[in-house]
Amino acid sequence: VQADGTDGNCVTFVLHDEDHTLGNSLRYMVMKNPDVEFCGYCITHPSESKINFRIQTRGTLPAVEPFRKGLTNLMGVCQHVLNTFEVRLSLKRSGA
Repeated sequence: VQADGTDGNCVTFVLHDEDHTLGNSLRYMVMKNPDVEFCGYCITHPSESKINFRIQTRGTLPAVEPFRKGLTNLMGVCQHVLNTFEVRLSLKRSGA
């Protein structure tokens, strides 16, 4: 959903089947971008698993860019945590 009168720099993304786990983590990753003026999310209703995730950028940067970058960076962090966990688990199992 794009705000009226904008060039794509203020967009609300609707994420289905998600909750605070993704919402808060993704908000943190997106807010690390200095071109992002505002980023927030809300859960529409406790009985619905849907997030409204809003990004507003400075200048002419389309909001979809920090959204994609945030998702990519979050996947990288999750992969790092998984790899570290698996290494530690294998070390523990081998008795090292």
